[in-house]
Amino acid sequence: QINFKLLHQSSMASSTTKRQDCLYLARLSEQAERYDEMVTAVNGLVAAACPDGELTVEERNLLSVAYKNAVGSRRAAWRIVSSVEQKEEGRRSDGGRAALSKGYRTRIEAELSGVCAGILRLLDERLVPATASSESKVFYLKMKGDYCRYLAEFKAGTERKEAAEDTMIAYKAAQDIAAKNLSPTHPIRLGVALNFSVFYYEILNSPEKACQMAKEEQTFTCMINFKTQKMVKLAKLFQLKSELDESHLLDLQ
Repeated sequence: QINFKLLHQSSMASSTTKRQDCLYLARLSEQAERYDEMVTAVNGLVAAACPDGELTVEERNLLSVAYKNAVGSRRAAWRIVSSVEQKEEGRRSDGGRAALSKGYRTRIEAELSGVCAGILRLLDERLVPATASSESKVFYLKMKGDYCRYLAEFKAGTERKEAAEDTMIAYKAAQDIAAKNLSPTHPIRLGVALNFSVFYYEILNSPEKACQMAKEEQTFTCMINFKTQKMVKLAKLFQLKSELDESHLLDLQ
């Protein structure tokens, strides 16, 4: 972890200097692909910038990249370990391996909870209150929805229900502001529509609602490069809708 105390031996170091140093370290750690340290850098960046000022577009994007990669690697690890754990439980030949797999999964879940809690705290306490820009507010509320959704992926019981409710509230708020202030083709608005749809499909197990929400943005996708990741995901949702329709017709036959 980067030790920011070493950056400023003097207690008189200005917030501007700290902000510049943290920005440089965020860029550097991104190039080095050391995303946990990038998270530390952007946390320092937010502390230096807020609540008196907003993040620039570059700073905002660095924040997103840092947390997306820090969480993304752990989400991928969680899926792999969860799959292995299920296989070990199914074999019933060696309970020790199943227990080891479970312990490892629990450890990854603790890391995921910690990273998600960190960004959600920044969003609630600093970033959302500090911004006056509609675009930034939608961006941050979308982020909040995303990280609450990531929690709902592996939480259980009451914790999962609360994470799902928080996801719904954040995405709905982002969607409402985007509808009033951003053009239908704005990438952030489309991102909200996509991720809200994914939430309905993956967390609420409502594929028809997911496809309906995605379809509301379909008339504008002709103006967007279909090779982008978001459009590929939208295309998959529409493919899913077609499959659901075909399945329904077969049931009626």
